[in-house]
Amino acid sequence: MALTWQVLGPPDGDNALLVRVDTGQQVSHLLFDCGEACLYSLSLGEIQSIDHLFFSHLHMDHVCGFDTFFRANFDRNDRVNHLWGPPGTAKTLHHRFQGFTWNLITDHASTWLVHDIDPTRVLVHRFELADTFALDHPGESTPHGGCVWEGPGYSIEVLFLDHGIPSVGYVVREPEKVNVNPEKLSSLGLKPGAWIKQLRGPAAEPGKSILVEGRERDLASLQADLLVRSPGTALAYLTDFHAEAEVLASIAARLHGVHTLICESQYRHTELELARKNHHMTATLVATLARSARVEQLVLFHLSSRYTAGEWPGFLQEARAIFPTTTFPMDWRITE
Repeated sequence: MALTWQVLGPPDGDNALLVRVDTGQQVSHLLFDCGEACLYSLSLGEIQSIDHLFFSHLHMDHVCGFDTFFRANFDRNDRVNHLWGPPGTAKTLHHRFQGFTWNLITDHASTWLVHDIDPTRVLVHRFELADTFALDHPGESTPHGGCVWEGPGYSIEVLFLDHGIPSVGYVVREPEKVNVNPEKLSSLGLKPGAWIKQLRGPAAEPGKSILVEGRERDLASLQADLLVRSPGTALAYLTDFHAEAEVLASIAARLHGVHTLICESQYRHTELELARKNHHMTATLVATLARSARVEQLVLFHLSSRYTAGEWPGFLQEARAIFPTTTFPMDWRITE
């Protein structure tokens, strides 16, 4: 199992995040936001491999690149196409779908599901290429407890942030890792076999047994003796919001177990009042959040264009004074 990520776009332009989840049997590609030119560094095949596109919100700098994504995938019919975002996403994207003329699609078909997420429920809207995306087919509204999607080898959790409008933050989590302790296995005089698959299954109820090398054994006891459980890797994508101490503490609690926090840092803390006015974060606030959440790594991105290249290292200096393991995306090649 491997979870890898790549920030798209330069420090002085729009940004997006591409996440790949590799289970060993298949790879899922997840895109978070789609700013102008963000997809230009990807091949057509890579764009066509994106399984889900998650919007934090629908401001221009987060949706301007959608036409590039849509042009590559508008008639993709080997899977259902999934788009996600805060309430009103379906309404906005319906206008994007309808922004083109669809008279040469007789032999084309595709289904697009747009998921409007609110703090407690998800409403799915279905759009069909076959009817030139003319109709919005609202589906059922289903509740969620923070987790809105489970895919092969990962789940997607959401948290709502304040950007003057709702901005959705996302956490990608791998499932719990379950391994067999080889030393304990040997000490019990047992050898690996088909029974190991049952051993690594869900926690057994007392009294349930399995056949191991011709002998009935208590499954719960074997699991307690032989299994080593550890949390899977997790990363969080938070952008376009502002939060002070009390709210930061509640956000930090939602980031439990996150290894990498990829978070906007529009401003230096000397411009805190401007950050508050525009509902954005500063490097100091972001670093404070990372420290409170006890993440392993903080990655700053989505810088304001008011700063020049010579000022970018100052963001690292400011954040590292609070949270030393702060970086920029590797491709940016910016050092302190």
